[in-house]
Formats: sequence, C-alpha cells, structure tokens
Amino acid sequence: MGLPFTLATLACVAAFIATFYFFVRTTTGQYIDESALVEAATLNGPAERATTDFLDWLPVISMAIAAVVVLFVTIMRRRWKAAGIALTACLAANLATQLLKDWFPDRPFRGVQTIELNSLPSGHTTLAASAAAAVFLVVSPRWRPLAGFLGGTFAVAAGVSTLINQWHRPADVVAAFLVVGAVMLPAGWLVLRTGNRWNVSDGHGEHWASSRLWLLLSALAGVAAAAVAVYSLIKIAPGYGQESSTTNYFWAGVSLIVITGYLATVAATWLFSLSARRR
Repeated sequence: MGLPFTLATLACVAAFIATFYFFVRTTTGQYIDESALVEAATLNGPAERATTDFLDWLPVISMAIAAVVVLFVTIMRRRWKAAGIALTACLAANLATQLLKDWFPDRPFRGVQTIELNSLPSGHTTLAASAAAAVFLVVSPRWRPLAGFLGGTFAVAAGVSTLINQWHRPADVVAAFLVVGAVMLPAGWLVLRTGNRWNVSDGHGEHWASSRLWLLLSALAGVAAAAVAVYSLIKIAPGYGQESSTTNYFWAGVSLIVITGYLATVAATWLFSLSARRR
C-alpha cells in the first residue's frame, strides 16, 4: 500500500484504540460521554422527532444512495472493479462494526452510572459513512470534492442524530468514523491502482464539483465546531461556577462528532486528490 494510505490507515486504527480506551476504560472519559448522552434527553421536541424519522429511514437512504450512484457510475463508465472494491469495503466496514460490538467487553464500572452494555461503534453511523465512502471511491477525481462534502455532511448528520435520540454516545459515533476510515482507505488505494486510466485529475479549477469551495466548507464546519467545543469545555471546567443543569456536555459531544467527520472529509479529499494522476 502507498505510504500515505498506510499512515492514514494506521492513524485511524490508533485513534480508534485511543477513543475506546479513554471513553470506555477511564472514569473521565465515561463521565464526559455519559453526560453528553444524559443532556441529549433534555432536547425533546421537533428536533428529536425529526432525527428519529431520519434514523428510521437511514438504512434505506444509505443503501439507496450507494446503490443508485455506484450502479449509475458502474454502468455508464464501466468501473466494475472500482464498484466491486467499494461495495466489498462497505460491507466489510459494517461487518467489522458488528464484530467489534460483540468482541468488546461491557463497559467497566468506573463510578459513573451508565448502561454497561457496549455500544461502540455506532452501527447507524457506520452504515451512513460507509455508503458515502463507497460513492466517493467510484466517482472520478473531479467529483470527489463535492462527493466528500455531501457524504461527510450526511454521515455527520447521522451521527449527531443518534446522539440526539440517545441511541449512542459521542465516542460511539467517532469510533464508527474511524472504523470506516480504516477499512475504506485500503480500498481506496486499490481503486486508484486498478482504475489508473480514469483516476485523472484536472485540478481544482476545471470543474465546479472539484472546486476548493467544498474543502473550504468542510474546514469551516470543523473550525466552527472546534469553537463550540472550546466554549463548552470552558463552561464545564472546574471552578467556572456554572449552574448544575446545562447542555454543555451535549454540545461538546456534538462538536466532537462534527470535527471528526469533517476532518476525515478534508483529509480523504486531499489524500485522493494528491494521489490521482494529473493530465
């Protein structure tokens, strides 16, 4: 595997291990993660109802998006190998998530009142992110910046929805992103190797879908989320003197999901753009 793809894959694996250790095995991590989940319960209303409907339809939406786009590109452009690799990796990512759920032990008691059943990684988030990644792999380089932004936004929306509905903690969602990255990055390298003839980049200025605008929007979303995270963490810092009932842990958790999702989007788009052949 190419060195950049190898390093990126290893980074996903290392980040997954760190996420599991801190948020599942330590008292501080458990407290932060569980507090975000508890505070999400205070957001009852239209947002929760909307996200519930979205999550109910998420499997169908994810499969429909992946199937329609992948089949269209495959038939129209005859990218049979790329489609096979992308769909196999998509299935592998979802299988890996379910196996990890079964293999990992229940959450150990660290003095934090929480459901001990392991919920990491999030299956719904894995489904959304892997479907978006499959589309990203089969489209040509000129379409990848747009596909990355739209797919990243779709995956982030799915992850945040699971938190709003108290289906998953923030760390579960982050772990799902990392599982998808660890599986889809090697698949992406294979797509580049087997689709050398069509993985040709015209640069960022030759087509509206390849504009740097999409990278900029992803980066700005990540920066905005980082600002919210810093503010929320300051509010919950010891000695700040805040009221006992807040939603700062929830917003910090949402920010963590958004930062991870869009950071992965920017990194993947940049990596594939760097690896594509130039005309």
